[in-house]
Amino acid sequence: MSIVTVQLGQCGNQIGHEVFNAICSDVRGTHGLCSKKENESYRDACKERFFSEEESEVPVARAVLVDMEPKVISQTLSIAARSGYWKYDDRSHFCQKQGSGNNWANGYSVHGPRHKEIIMNLVQKEAEKCDRLGGFFTIMSMAGGTGSGLGAFVTQCLRDTFPTSFILNHVIWPYGTGEVIVQNYNSVLTLSHLYQSSDALLVHENDVIHKICAQLMNIKQISFRDVNQVIAHQLGSVFQPTYTAESGLHYSRNLLGSFRDPSLYTSWLNPQDAFNVWKTPRAFNKYEKSASLVSNSQFLLKPLDNVVRKAWNMFASKAYIHQYTKFGIEEEDFLDSFTALEQVISSYTIL
Repeated sequence: MSIVTVQLGQCGNQIGHEVFNAICSDVRGTHGLCSKKENESYRDACKERFFSEEESEVPVARAVLVDMEPKVISQTLSIAARSGYWKYDDRSHFCQKQGSGNNWANGYSVHGPRHKEIIMNLVQKEAEKCDRLGGFFTIMSMAGGTGSGLGAFVTQCLRDTFPTSFILNHVIWPYGTGEVIVQNYNSVLTLSHLYQSSDALLVHENDVIHKICAQLMNIKQISFRDVNQVIAHQLGSVFQPTYTAESGLHYSRNLLGSFRDPSLYTSWLNPQDAFNVWKTPRAFNKYEKSASLVSNSQFLLKPLDNVVRKAWNMFASKAYIHQYTKFGIEEEDFLDSFTALEQVISSYTIL
């Protein structure tokens, strides 16, 4: 099953590039604990999922790149091509020399409708290249303008155009100390809209990844690329071709067994359904053994509550509201978003 990746905004395009880089590096790497035949099958599955061969000397990423500023996309296309191992399709990107800055409303209400046809045509062409379309993987920041506003709009378009396809949104949670003054507004609007359109939201918190870089990797001067590479490695390991495993995990049986404890889950959820294990004998990017956990839990309750609270405090004093209303986002839209996320918080609180 093939996945079409949609990279949105500066953050989405930079992380998307690192994800494809990590996957391509893994495909070219050593096969670890698996046989030659298993390794060939693994590589074929990876390539089918993320790359198309076309008539190119190197694999071509199944991706659409979108931004309102051409600089990042130009750099991303160039760096990928220079690697010599994979590249983007030069025709599968869209950018305009008209930045939307950090204004969510501009991305959602102006750039989205204005460029919908071009963007969705690019997506449609990538989807048609797939023998078996598995779904869409979008990458965006919550805090900025293009990545969050336009990203929310594009996700709605994906849902309308491909109603039966799975849509997974990967969103980057902004630093708690703040990147832009209206990041909490942007985050509330983004999350509430994606919650209506997406099948699943996969979240990485910048603060958490920053700690990994500092405390586990001992990086002294942490750059955005350092953070992005950690995120990409985690995403790549999650997307590894694997199979369901109920036995044979000799080295981790005790650890996995603890996840079967019924007390970890709600009374109406069977632990057998709540926790699934996939494994592969194939090493991932030189790591002979690794484990990745994707959890739908109360972990995000605190950061979500903080974002909603900070955004509400600003909204109550009408701070910066004019930046949104001038592009068609009314106060009622804010209230609807607050209500939607308060319901999410309430639902996760009683788990």
